[in-house]
Amino acid sequence: MHDTVKDYYGKHLQSSADLKTDACCDLDQVPAWLKPLLANIHPEVTSRYYGCGLVCPTELRGCRILDLGSGAGRDVFALAQLVGAEGEVVGVDMTDEQLAVAEQYREHHATTFGYSNVRFLKGYIERLDALGLAENSFDVVVSNCVINLATDKDAVLAGVRRLLKPGGEFYFADVYADRRIPAGLKNDPVLYGECLGGALYWNDFLNLARRQGFADPRLVEHRALAITHAELEARLGDIRFYSATYRLFKLDRLEPSGEDYGQAVIYRGSIAEQPQSFQFDAEHRFQAGQKTPVCGNTWRMLHDSRFAAHFEFSGDYSDHRGLFNNAGKKIPFAARGSLDSGKSGCC
Repeated sequence: MHDTVKDYYGKHLQSSADLKTDACCDLDQVPAWLKPLLANIHPEVTSRYYGCGLVCPTELRGCRILDLGSGAGRDVFALAQLVGAEGEVVGVDMTDEQLAVAEQYREHHATTFGYSNVRFLKGYIERLDALGLAENSFDVVVSNCVINLATDKDAVLAGVRRLLKPGGEFYFADVYADRRIPAGLKNDPVLYGECLGGALYWNDFLNLARRQGFADPRLVEHRALAITHAELEARLGDIRFYSATYRLFKLDRLEPSGEDYGQAVIYRGSIAEQPQSFQFDAEHRFQAGQKTPVCGNTWRMLHDSRFAAHFEFSGDYSDHRGLFNNAGKKIPFAARGSLDSGKSGCC
């Protein structure tokens, strides 16, 4: 399947216009603060962008970032501007043709930005340990519509966790399905190359993330994808696909559910890209200066990560009050006297 993907992205696709879905984000979906950075990227690089989301989180100045499946380098060159001269961005890709474009314009972007902080490596994202990258050495790992192409997704997430610093973040966009893809479709070269055949059922992804030590994955944003090729749409039938961005934190003490400890945070409004409010995930937008109750996991994600300086924190973990706002769950026990039989279960 590696050879299939390399052939598809190296020879079959010449630009994002060749894709058979509407996976690529258009400019209207890009936040205002990011548009000037994307405008600095060479058009040849931009034309070979095959992502399905935005993987430029905020508060990256001075960070060291790894981009998995970096392709022609659009996201790398955008992130290079966000980390600044004191940061570094490393791109990894397995396709020679894509890497050639990225290398061709590396010096162009260094001249445009006024500094050189980018490098590209050839390799497989399932074999990150073969690239000579040090453990616990990256603040953030990103990926844009590439994990679905990996033949061993467990190996990818295990490698990411090994390379992230404690408190580091895996921030990535990918394609997910509303059910498991049948084997006959999963192995089709075109469907696989189009990021559909290898797409995970969303619930399988959540289990995979937790299995690899990323407790409490946080959905940032999502949108339904349209299949713009009639023949492929007919073959896929009722399967629905979505582009979704998640953030996973390398934090050892996260719990499986959001638990209530009476904690709260106040956003200082000090993140340059989001001074009025900070959109952390799909469920949490923090208004500057406003005290906001949070579960223990959210408190820790903010307190033990690069976001700590931008918040005031209250509370600790000494007063457990059960699930935080039900945390998407509810207590499994029936109220006293509510059993259908009306009888106690005691002997």
